[in-house]
Amino acid sequence: MCLAERFDKIFYTGSPAVAKHVLEAAAQNLTPVALELGGETGNWAVVRKDADLKDSARKIAFFKLCNAGQICINVNQIAVAEEVADAFLAELKREFVRQIGEAPEKNPEYPKLITDAVYDKCVRLTEEYGDRVIFGGAGDREARRFAPTVIFPVDENEDIVRHELFCPILPVVPYKDAEIDRMMDVIAEREHPLSMYVFTSDMKWAKKVMSTQQFGGGCINEVCIHMMVKGVPFNGTGHSGMGAYHGEWGFREFTHPQTVLKGKTRWNLPLREHPYSGKSGEKKMKLLKLFEK
Repeated sequence: MCLAERFDKIFYTGSPAVAKHVLEAAAQNLTPVALELGGETGNWAVVRKDADLKDSARKIAFFKLCNAGQICINVNQIAVAEEVADAFLAELKREFVRQIGEAPEKNPEYPKLITDAVYDKCVRLTEEYGDRVIFGGAGDREARRFAPTVIFPVDENEDIVRHELFCPILPVVPYKDAEIDRMMDVIAEREHPLSMYVFTSDMKWAKKVMSTQQFGGGCINEVCIHMMVKGVPFNGTGHSGMGAYHGEWGFREFTHPQTVLKGKTRWNLPLREHPYSGKSGEKKMKLLKLFEK
């Protein structure tokens, strides 16, 4: 017996590929489903040329180190204005070293990768983009740790930025700041991410992005904190999920609201009953109009 036959509602968190099978089984049984997925093309961080580069680098480095990038809302790739790319990357490298040390793969505080397959993926990507690895690239197979690894420059259409990585590999895509709208169009054309992060001092632009792009949730000049705010929903959209949970939103998601009315057994006017024509119908219409006032 499948889960869709046993439960009134299904909650699934994981990959979009598996989620499609969950939805298919649920559809056969008309079982409602809530999904929390990582998204197929990963979560973007966008760094404008007017951003506080030190602050942006500090926060992105912190988050990429969290569970070695193995978090569904983690930064998958960065789009950085080419006018400040070198300065930003210098700050990013400095922050990685400051926060985790010169050899994170040897640091017991640095999280391990979940499986050998993920470690092998890190090795493969590092070798594939070897000439563009500007930071990291080292690992310890026995400890199953792989250093945060920055790959630059990466074209917006390369395979590495077209799917979720879920590991400490961090591709960086340069763009011209004057063409930021085109860059945002590229992101919008792909499957909706679970999270989006923008770093800028232009709040008018940032608010426009947050109100027009489709994504689960996100931050302006911050990372991950949006899902920790008490009382707000956490969710995805499209290929990054559906439904919402956390606190009251979770209660609503997994509760069916019912309306029950208790009727009277006396003094029921026959307004809703036939006949609707003739003198009886005219009297009913007059009463209805009177009640509408």
